[in-house]
Amino acid sequence: MSEGKTDSFGKGCHLHLIDGSAFIFRAFHALPPLTRKSDGLPVGAVSGFCNMLFKYIEDSAGPDAPTHAAVVFDKGSHTFRNDMYDLYKANRDAMPEDLRPQMPLTRAATRAFNIACLEQEGFEADDIIATLACRAREAGGRVTIISSDKDLMQLVGDGVEMLDAMKNKRIDRDGVFEKFGVFPERVVDVQALAGDSVDNVPGAPGIGIKTAALLINEYGDLDALLARAGEIKQPKRRETLQNNVDQIRLSRDLVKLDCDMVLDYTLDSLEVKDPDLDALLKFLSEMEFRTIVKRAAERFGVEAPALPEAGNAAQPDAPAAPQALPFDHDTYEWVRDLGALERWVDLIRARGHVALDTETTGLDEMQVDLVGISLCVEAGVACYIPLAHTAGDDDLFGAGAKVEGQLPLEMVLDTLRPVLQDAAVMKIGQNMKYDAKILARYGVQVAPYDDTMLMSYALHAGLHGHGMDALSERYLSHNPIAIKELIGSGKSQITFDKVDIATAVKYAAEDADITLRLWQVFKPKLHATRVTTVYETLERPLSPVLARMEMHGVLVNKDTLSRMSNAFAQKMAGLEAEIHTLAGESFNVGSPKQLGEILFDKMGLQGGKKGKTGAYATGADILEDLAAEGHDLPARVMDWRQLSKLKSTYTDALQTFINPETGRVHTSYLQTGAVTGRLSSSDPNLQNIPIRSEEGRRIREAFIAPQGRKLVSLDYSQIELRILAHVAGIDSLKQAFRDGLDIHALTASEMFNVPLENMDPMVRRQAKAINFGVIYGISGFGLARNLRIPRAEAQGFIDRYFERFPGIKAYMDTTIAFAKEHERVETLFGRKIHTPEINAKGPTAGFAKRAAINAPIQGTAADIIRRAMVRMDSAIAQLDAKMLLQVHDELIFEVAEDQCDALIKIAREVMETAASPAVHLDVPIEVDGGIGDSWAQAH
Repeated sequence: MSEGKTDSFGKGCHLHLIDGSAFIFRAFHALPPLTRKSDGLPVGAVSGFCNMLFKYIEDSAGPDAPTHAAVVFDKGSHTFRNDMYDLYKANRDAMPEDLRPQMPLTRAATRAFNIACLEQEGFEADDIIATLACRAREAGGRVTIISSDKDLMQLVGDGVEMLDAMKNKRIDRDGVFEKFGVFPERVVDVQALAGDSVDNVPGAPGIGIKTAALLINEYGDLDALLARAGEIKQPKRRETLQNNVDQIRLSRDLVKLDCDMVLDYTLDSLEVKDPDLDALLKFLSEMEFRTIVKRAAERFGVEAPALPEAGNAAQPDAPAAPQALPFDHDTYEWVRDLGALERWVDLIRARGHVALDTETTGLDEMQVDLVGISLCVEAGVACYIPLAHTAGDDDLFGAGAKVEGQLPLEMVLDTLRPVLQDAAVMKIGQNMKYDAKILARYGVQVAPYDDTMLMSYALHAGLHGHGMDALSERYLSHNPIAIKELIGSGKSQITFDKVDIATAVKYAAEDADITLRLWQVFKPKLHATRVTTVYETLERPLSPVLARMEMHGVLVNKDTLSRMSNAFAQKMAGLEAEIHTLAGESFNVGSPKQLGEILFDKMGLQGGKKGKTGAYATGADILEDLAAEGHDLPARVMDWRQLSKLKSTYTDALQTFINPETGRVHTSYLQTGAVTGRLSSSDPNLQNIPIRSEEGRRIREAFIAPQGRKLVSLDYSQIELRILAHVAGIDSLKQAFRDGLDIHALTASEMFNVPLENMDPMVRRQAKAINFGVIYGISGFGLARNLRIPRAEAQGFIDRYFERFPGIKAYMDTTIAFAKEHERVETLFGRKIHTPEINAKGPTAGFAKRAAINAPIQGTAADIIRRAMVRMDSAIAQLDAKMLLQVHDELIFEVAEDQCDALIKIAREVMETAASPAVHLDVPIEVDGGIGDSWAQAH
């Protein structure tokens, strides 16, 4: 509380603290999307939020009504916890792009309802709630926290309770014990041990909530437990606690809420007030919430204002009307005899299409077993064909035995194979590449097929995700059955073959039903929004190409990885010894807390910033700044951290991804992973293997060719700069590319008036940083950090660059203006990349502008390599060669030793002409090639 301010808040007062983020995300994920008709602004979450506030007001009336209330929000993503631990919440998904512009509108909605709206830079909403709750309790009042967030349960106690508004369930001390196994005063101790994967709180490895509660109840509290850890009989648990003391204490600091914030308002200022009807109706009218405007007018006894007629411009990205037919799970058929299966084949041929989905024992397409197949030919007409369901472990007499009512696998595949391989029948799937790979392993080559995930991506890139559940909620107003309801989660999770068949029928057939309905919504929209060409020439044909690459995989030498891991471990040990010598004492190099004490307390280095708990921040940016000042210890710590990441993320982890049957790594590519069209990969991620350090480059040595074959790498040369020269119409750069000049040296010569001959490498490096930085809309601050020069000097470089190449600035201005008007940008091939936050205010707008500038360039480059990959299979069909990997601008092949030159010639031609005939570029596209026994040699 601020100095000099006092409260009369006390006994008899009742404070409601509403978790605003919970309301917002509930509204966003539970409701279909909605756009304001006059300008297409996403407002679905705002509409749901306003309805929730209305319900809150109505439910709060009566004898137990609050005397004081506030809606509390998070402000920004960086808090004092990030200063303590730079990986805090690091693995959280980015905010959905169509939710971002709605966030400030939810604040405006709160104020329109005349409810106190609270947020504070550097703190989470939970800390504000904690501070106000503690002060209200100390003043003798009551507090109700309207949230189900487990992190707030540490506050529950005398005078403070929680209310889960969605379930209308109150949470008191006993409710907290039911959740955590301890009462509120020990919740922080349990969370410190168990950690939190959502917030990336490390905790103690291998200790979950139940074990943590048992330990805390046995020893009393966390400090006592850590002090007496040596008494624990189980060796693994004892060693875990003893080896992770600092990490556990850090976790406690991260999960403990701050009850002592300095606030610039008092509890009295949160007194409940009647809404300002003029302000409320004005806001609701501006949002064009006709139903809510009417509801507000009726509640408060005033006449509803007339809203302007909706604009006549169609909103191509607004959801189509959902299918009127409801989802009736009882109508889905369990196919258990050959006659029924043959009737379904006849239905498929009569319709000419079928939605298809497979159920398996896991997610690794190369190793899981097929459990069942679901089919759908029209909305509501779907079936499930169980193939391998077995009795669960709870059936003592038949555990593992095949359940009755299932056709033989080979009979089903032989019956379905002709229609699934029939070119006259369209197969429809959601992420169909997965199902196609599963069936290919069983000898069924599914073709042709449509993919609703890829249709959504072509239509809505940048607006929202493209998973089936999210699409069903948005475009069909239907919440699918959750897989967790069938197989559970955590240690008790079962595989799908153990699911009761009657239950599996409802789940699996529903998936096929949803997929068909999404296809019916999306297929006509492709033409209406002019993205048919993007879908038909880029997305759909690329999917089977990726499937073949993934199934073939790349050979990886496990012994090489193991030797690298050992070498990294030895180097890390040597660095630790050097670090300890520089520090003058031994300490845990991996402990941010201990490192901070060494750097800033013992060594007295400048730049130390403490968080709320007194621990110093030791993130990469801080260590980089210290190293740049000439301090050896932080530089060595950075080296140690880099090796640690290479070891854990690559040389150790890659060994676990080697398929025991093939000896190869089979990554999975995701076409929808980036809004610009770039591919992403997972399990393992091969897109981010580092190449800037020698150690990072060495990892590619483990990717090898089998005996008698070679790896060939073909890599686009500076393709994004070439595209920039074309779209910005920069004649000097275009000519330089035609003449084969060093583009970075040319830029340096043009900007700094220095000769091309014998150019200072540092000057060229600065020009290179500017060349690539400009593509990403880099700021003076960003360039200054990259080059480690004063900000004014960096901004001067950028200004001079734009003066010398005015076409670039004109391109940027034109692109941003187009994005602001249409809330999207486009690649040269017509890919639409939506930018709904482009008209937002604050830091979001700056990011949106940089993304809008880069997207057409990066997206065009991604489209070009997609076009090359689609053409590649047929081009190299006469060679003994396979395309293995795509890593951004690079393609990697495996080829017979005597055909390397022939492959390079053919593949280079395909890649360099991939833009034609759709787009003619004013600059030549060049591709560099290399050959080797390993990826490292070939690149």
